[in-house]
Amino acid sequence: MSAETDAVLFTLHETLASCSKLIEAGDYRNSDQSIAELADFLESISESLIAAESENGDSENAAVEILTQIHEYVASPALNQEIVDALAFVLPMAAARFGCASTRSLELAGNVVDIFVERCNPRDMFSVLCEAIGSPSDLFVIPDYFIPLLSGLMKVLVLIRTRHYKQVKVAVPVILNVLKDMSSKSYDEDTDWEKLFHNVTGVAYSIRAICVKLEGEDKKKLHALLGLYVLQIMDFVLDVQALVSVVMASTRCLPVVLELSDLLQQCELSYIGLLTGCEVDMISELVLGDDSEDGIDCFSQVRLGAAVAVIWGYKATEVAIAAKADLTTVIVELQGNCTRRWEALAMLKHIFSDTNLSFELKEHGIKFLLCIMDGITSHSYSDRVDYSVYFATLYTGLQAIEMVIMYASDSILRKNAFSAFKKVLADIPASVRFDVLSALIKNSDSSSMVAILLGCFKEEMLREKNERNTSKDAVQNSDVSQSTLFWNPCVLELLEEVLRPPEDGPPYLPEYSDAVLSALNLYRFILITESTDNSNRTRILSEEKLHEVYKECLVPLHTLVEAEIENAKNVEVESGIACALNPVEFVLDRCIELVQHKLKPL
Repeated sequence: MSAETDAVLFTLHETLASCSKLIEAGDYRNSDQSIAELADFLESISESLIAAESENGDSENAAVEILTQIHEYVASPALNQEIVDALAFVLPMAAARFGCASTRSLELAGNVVDIFVERCNPRDMFSVLCEAIGSPSDLFVIPDYFIPLLSGLMKVLVLIRTRHYKQVKVAVPVILNVLKDMSSKSYDEDTDWEKLFHNVTGVAYSIRAICVKLEGEDKKKLHALLGLYVLQIMDFVLDVQALVSVVMASTRCLPVVLELSDLLQQCELSYIGLLTGCEVDMISELVLGDDSEDGIDCFSQVRLGAAVAVIWGYKATEVAIAAKADLTTVIVELQGNCTRRWEALAMLKHIFSDTNLSFELKEHGIKFLLCIMDGITSHSYSDRVDYSVYFATLYTGLQAIEMVIMYASDSILRKNAFSAFKKVLADIPASVRFDVLSALIKNSDSSSMVAILLGCFKEEMLREKNERNTSKDAVQNSDVSQSTLFWNPCVLELLEEVLRPPEDGPPYLPEYSDAVLSALNLYRFILITESTDNSNRTRILSEEKLHEVYKECLVPLHTLVEAEIENAKNVEVESGIACALNPVEFVLDRCIELVQHKLKPL
């Protein structure tokens, strides 16, 4: 033992003895000051030990010696209970700090916290531990600091005999806010996440043990709070997964997910209820209601957690078994009910749109969605249902799938995501499909995605055209109204959004060339089809519309394209601009020729 450590231990012993004498003498004013000095002294020493990161083991040895002395002092049967109660306000937090020095010191820190749990009033220790967990200094926002404190909290919770729901509702936000803070920081891959999450789930099992003892409304509300806690932890497990390699993440996360899945079924939460969101809404309403207390925002990711819980069950059979879930039954139920499928899409979108999630999990989410969509035998809709109420759900769901299509690096995942996109689009009633697809086009910032969406739009128009052509008698055809939804004047307004942006100027080129080319191709297709069929459903052949498109879209665009191509020729280094704009120029010239031809007789 070094002389420096000896000096620290001597000061610690003297300070503890001074605090005890003042408390025994009833000198509470000076005892409070002495305890505050003890807290400052231990904080200073712990910070210096952890910050030093000594390679010769001095920091570890010093921490072990300090924790050993604290434990021996507090564990002494001769120590007055009043003294133990006073020291409880500073020593558990101090022990947690010293526990960060090494594996051995972490174990001793747990022993110190445990002795206070054994000797102090549970309700007092509950407050002490929540305070310690919720207010670490920046240096100690690491798993090792929280491990002994959470271990103590899980033991204290089951010792409290009254007002269980209120106590748990205080503790849960404290824990979740700490996890949220930690998930935004960087850590070494050997960080002890397993022990941290073991104790986090240990708190959940303590809450579960309390639920067993309760009855009626109290039990129902505590069950709901536990469910929200577990779902939110599911999200934080994913945040940890993003901090380490995929292989290591799977190894570390699976045991935690298994425990959480077991807890979900104990809360009577089912995969179908989680995936459609109905059970998430139910427990949220029970716990949150109109509550405006601080800490409620800690449940902000429970819907993502619910979706993740199901996808983990799809990804790993043992997880579904732990949740006592039958995924086959869930999939069959979704395949037979369109509104439930759309509710599932609304939950899965949280996985597809979360930028912090690994694409490995998004891939399983896409495969699961394809599994549902591929098994649909028929698309039947009721005339008595207003499906437009699902517009926002379908729109945001498809937007989320777009993100996978655009940002996934794996070509197979992008292909599967696009396949899922088209299958979901086909699952939407025709009366809503036009509005959803139009909104996606208007609100996309990606030129390539707009081009893809316009391609989908053209496919819908072709499908409707084929339906009309295969009908022997269009007037008597029961589907005639459904076959003209995409052939209406709104389609030209949509194309003008691309060819003439809201600023009333031409689109940016060559950045927006993909979208422009696709829009020109669609315009040409509509113009030729309407001319061939001698129809004018879209009003594209009206003189007013022909003049408007010609003067306000095609001519300004032609001027811009020619100028950009000419500028590209004068650049010494080939930029690829000409290659990008040549197809645009070709199709644009053809559109101009067609419009001019139609305007001649007029």
